Amino acid sequence: MPDNKYDVIIIGAGLGGLECAFMLQKVGMKVLVLEADALIGGCLQTFRRQGHTFDTGFHYVGGLDQGQMLWRLFKYYKLLDLPWRKMDEDCFDEVRLPTGSYPFAQGYEHFRETLTSLFPAQADNLKNYVALLKDVGDNIANSFNPRSADDVYSQSLFARSAHEFLTATISDPTLQDVLSGTSLKMELNAQKLPLYVFAQINSSFIQSAYRIAGGGMQIAESLRQSFESMGGTLLRSKRVTAFEAADGKATAVIVNDGAERYEAQTFISNAHPATTVRLLHTAGLVRKVFQRRIENLENTFGMLTVNVALKPGTLPYQNKNIFAYTENNVWSLHSQPRNGLKAIMISFMPPTDGSPYASGLDILTPMSWDEVSKWFGTKIGCRGEDYVEFKERFADQCLAMAARYVDGLQDAHLAHWVSTPLTYADYTSTEHGSAYGIRKDYNATMFTVLTPKTPVQNVFLTGQNLNLHGILGTSMTSMFTCAEIIGMPKVVSELNA
Repeated sequence: MPDNKYDVIIIGAGLGGLECAFMLQKVGMKVLVLEADALIGGCLQTFRRQGHTFDTGFHYVGGLDQGQMLWRLFKYYKLLDLPWRKMDEDCFDEVRLPTGSYPFAQGYEHFRETLTSLFPAQADNLKNYVALLKDVGDNIANSFNPRSADDVYSQSLFARSAHEFLTATISDPTLQDVLSGTSLKMELNAQKLPLYVFAQINSSFIQSAYRIAGGGMQIAESLRQSFESMGGTLLRSKRVTAFEAADGKATAVIVNDGAERYEAQTFISNAHPATTVRLLHTAGLVRKVFQRRIENLENTFGMLTVNVALKPGTLPYQNKNIFAYTENNVWSLHSQPRNGLKAIMISFMPPTDGSPYASGLDILTPMSWDEVSKWFGTKIGCRGEDYVEFKERFADQCLAMAARYVDGLQDAHLAHWVSTPLTYADYTSTEHGSAYGIRKDYNATMFTVLTPKTPVQNVFLTGQNLNLHGILGTSMTSMFTCAEIIGMPKVVSELNA
């Protein structure tokens, strides 16, 4: 077979694309991955400033204890030997509200008992809440059975409101805030967030929580090395700019506006569905009405991130995240117009040298695309003084708020760098700098919860925009994408081998 002809071409070397590449190459297909940027990894990318390594979008994972779902997936992908660090089992996440401090413990029973000690009147309610999380977590593996990805998740939970479940199950408003308080890792939207998204993400982190020392890019690099060692091909700086088509199927992709051309039998896009569908429409493969439907899907908000370098040996490492709020009723904070800083997440980077001191930390706060859209179209480093002032104003607020919860932060602060959803969009090609992909809506699951299939028989989707976001959600979705090509029985066989 000539070098420009492949069994499968994958567009995008983010986590989902790399995982699909790994599995399909492993089962004997000839796979080509085309990455538009010089760096692979997408949201897993890291960068260095003054000798400090910072993550672009990755901070921790859930469900990595032996036998749990992410452990099972990462065992298959040969990712378990990376420098994972288990977080504090008694308090891997701390929620700070005006009413006090509340720990999240690892393990369903440990989690329930810890919060019951603080909310004894809610003991039975917490049992019911944890039972739902456990049921979702225990049954996630049942998704991998010989059936189509069209029916991989419990549609009843996708079609139920997370907020309605929470308020119906937990009667104490403060406890409602606590249970929702670590959810800067998802978008709390009372009118749209499906119960399945809320329950699955919370469940996986309560099962177990891990960081990785040295940055999330190690995940992408490990997958790349494994893929290439099996004979796969990954090319960087190769932006797919067009599809070629014949008889209603894609036949080839054009790279960098005609500079190169590659043929394949099957195509997978790890790019945003709207980007993919635009290319398919231009090639005459999908109708304009379908293109508009996908383009009109809402994206979740992004993040402003302050990456903080710390003076050596000054600030003890904290093996937990801190989620701090200036007000109660955390569900309302994402939907209200911004009026000052209301919520931050503080995440420490694990020391790589065994030191008890941290070398850096990240401070994150939700930010909508509307807040930065006026600078869209400008180049990195050339956005103007008003953009620099905008970022630094928020950075000052984030640092001041974080200092209230991290003793010694002001004295330990060495330097910082600020990114916005605009930065995130530029470096990861994520539409609107969205942190969690397309906004899922329990009122409209058929339109917002996407499957890997497209109207084109041999073109499929993967990545966090489909079903669930995050490392676990994206890893599961990659399995369902592969199942559309090689069948779910083969996927299950691979995972169980």
